[in-house]
Amino acid sequence: MGTYQVEKIDKDSRARFIKNLLNDIQALKIMLRDGMIESEVMHIGSEQEFCLVDENWRPTQDAIRILRAIDDSHFTNEIARYNLEINLDPEELKENCFSVMEKKLTLLLNKAMQTASNYDNKVILTGILPTITTQELSMEFMTPNIRYELLNNAIKLLRKKDFEMHIRGVDELSIHHDSVLFEACNTSFQMHLQIAPDDFVASYNWAQAISGPILGIATNSPLLMGRELWSETRIALFQQSIDTRSSSYTLQDKLARVTFGNSWVSGSIIDIYKEDIAQYEVMLTNNVEKDSLLELKKGNIPKLNALNLHNGTIYRWNRPCYGATKKNAHIRIENRYLSSGPTVLDEMANFAFWVGLMKSRPAEFDDITKVMDFQDAKDNFIKAARNGAASIMLWKGTEIPIRDLVIKELLPLAYEGLKKCNINPNDIHRYLEVIEKRAKGNSGSRWSVLSYRQLKKNMKQDDAVIALTEAIYENQQTLAPVSDWPIIPKGFKVRSSARLAKHIMSTQLLTVNENDMADMATSIMNWKNIHHVPVLNDENELCGLLTWSHMTEYLKERTDFTSTKVGDLMVNEVISVAPETDLETVYELLEKNHIGCVPVVNKSSLIGIITLKDMTEI
Repeated sequence: MGTYQVEKIDKDSRARFIKNLLNDIQALKIMLRDGMIESEVMHIGSEQEFCLVDENWRPTQDAIRILRAIDDSHFTNEIARYNLEINLDPEELKENCFSVMEKKLTLLLNKAMQTASNYDNKVILTGILPTITTQELSMEFMTPNIRYELLNNAIKLLRKKDFEMHIRGVDELSIHHDSVLFEACNTSFQMHLQIAPDDFVASYNWAQAISGPILGIATNSPLLMGRELWSETRIALFQQSIDTRSSSYTLQDKLARVTFGNSWVSGSIIDIYKEDIAQYEVMLTNNVEKDSLLELKKGNIPKLNALNLHNGTIYRWNRPCYGATKKNAHIRIENRYLSSGPTVLDEMANFAFWVGLMKSRPAEFDDITKVMDFQDAKDNFIKAARNGAASIMLWKGTEIPIRDLVIKELLPLAYEGLKKCNINPNDIHRYLEVIEKRAKGNSGSRWSVLSYRQLKKNMKQDDAVIALTEAIYENQQTLAPVSDWPIIPKGFKVRSSARLAKHIMSTQLLTVNENDMADMATSIMNWKNIHHVPVLNDENELCGLLTWSHMTEYLKERTDFTSTKVGDLMVNEVISVAPETDLETVYELLEKNHIGCVPVVNKSSLIGIITLKDMTEI
């Protein structure tokens, strides 16, 4: 989003910003007309986001002091206190640029690891950290930065209600939240490729076309809060976390701010920017000190700060970008849909694969409208996000499995494209062989899913996500690509780090309503062999607890449940705990009150239950 200062929006600041935004569009138009955008020497660049975890593999709040201790301008904050980002220096697209970038990234990550270790932190590359819970999405985990505060407030203002998250995969996640911090779950490796101005639209459309198969072979975030969701859950999560729309009784076609787009683009990069200005409200403003048109008249290269800020609040998976130095300006495509990790080698292989494909666009795709329907490209992208390498792509009108498409058609194109750029042959083979092995074996998502399922056979969910996170870290230290990682074996042991109620509570709950008939409730308890059932009122709030011992006492006096309701039998005074309650307190409550369970409640909503058995299994 840039380093310039954003400001609160009022009527005057909005008017000033829009004036600067329109001036920036006019300035860019002049620069394109006059050949002021670099078109000869091409560069690549990247941004590496990563997670910080403590000795128990849980998210920390140490990013700010670690960033201060690193003291390197390549590093910057992210929205959450458990994330940091590395901005790599651009490299000219030639010879050994990818291996040079890999070495520089590795050195910077090692610097982060060494500094983090001084604060008992570890660095992990992963699309979504498996150990994130709702607690790490509270405002206390947001980095104290006016930009993030204003972004959060702007989205809430446009939505006019709390955030809703609904993602369905093998499991289902449905949750309400009061801040934009769900975005912080997403950790990515963003790739930039400079494009010549006269080829921008054709390149952009081609980038859209190849997004599905590239994403499908590189997925790395199948889990969120212990749920097995999409192969690349980040896609659904990010779209919903930054969604300014809210549901209503009217059928509206308002566009999401996180978007793949709705059609092939035409014209020039300016037409993409104009469309976005027309479609999306201004969310943030900044105080632009230098008018871009006046800068042009002085012979200077304008920064186009207003345009860049607005563009930074529209999250296209392939984003058009403008950049400027004192000497020249350029335009580029930012690939935003790939996860962080599983390793630096995997990331750089993805980068080389993408760039190779971008530089070897078949001539038939120069006018993509004659070759491929946009809805097919968009459908391919969503299918890849859902199902990863198991997806079937519709490619030029023919159905083909992603693995076959990558191996038979796209990898040969990528080899050809990298050769055109004079990339070192050893580097070409090293990186693209990683892609081929992954296409024939496991992606990061598939490795995670198979390992997680194995862990859950003999572990509680919290211990399983901790064991998975530890295994990700240990495998990353080997530097081997994910296709070489062994699936976590059955019987894998992990030291339990459970210390709060939310770490051991059962979340797959059987509940009854206070107005349900008692004979049905007792029958279900008998069938399921459970001794405690939380009781909810019509507002879905916890209002009582149905216990087997309590019902046994009731049965001594009556045997006919025909007209008895759950509300007549339940314990009305229920002892409950918050998700952040420490386990020592939970145990004391169970012992002191001679009870067999405690419900876990967050903001009057039942989210789990802890039994004595759960406590003894720690």
